[in-house]
Amino acid sequence: MIHTVSLADGAAQPWRNGGGVTQELLAWPHADWQLRISVARIDRSGPFSAYPGVERWFAVVQGEGVVLHLANRRLMLGAGSEPVRFEGAAAPACDLLDGPTQDLNLMVRSDAGRGAMRLARSGEDWVSTARLRAVFTLDLVTLQVDGSAAIDLPAGTLAWRDEAGQQVWRLKPGSAPIRAWWLQFKPKAP
Repeated sequence: MIHTVSLADGAAQPWRNGGGVTQELLAWPHADWQLRISVARIDRSGPFSAYPGVERWFAVVQGEGVVLHLANRRLMLGAGSEPVRFEGAAAPACDLLDGPTQDLNLMVRSDAGRGAMRLARSGEDWVSTARLRAVFTLDLVTLQVDGSAAIDLPAGTLAWRDEAGQQVWRLKPGSAPIRAWWLQFKPKAP
């Protein structure tokens, strides 16, 4: 079963440092999350919060972009850049390039498993052994999973499934090009 969550339905939670807000789309499992997917709006330059023991993936989805200052590298990311991975304890400084940005975040507890995020391309097949798989789209798209009935995903939607290993997922655009990202989580073996 594919679950969907709309960005429009998520309450915006302000950051402690006042630099932006976050809308949580998924915390899995609910009680003590191993995986968290959210969309954040960064309103001003400043440091990220530290999350020791958490693997983080970050992608700019709207806006001019950011520069992240990690311990050993400086990364410039804009809308359309491939997502970047970093350790949550790193808490990089973030400089906005030209105004606020909207950003997609995947956080995975390192002791629980591994995550990944990448750009989705229209018409490509996405096959993975990951238990939990998701797609976030900023545009109207149709999601096809194996041979099942296609699902229309409105703009600003996260679609996910927690028993998705070995399925073939494919996006068809409502208009081209699409702005969407594949996300996955592979729990560690017990």
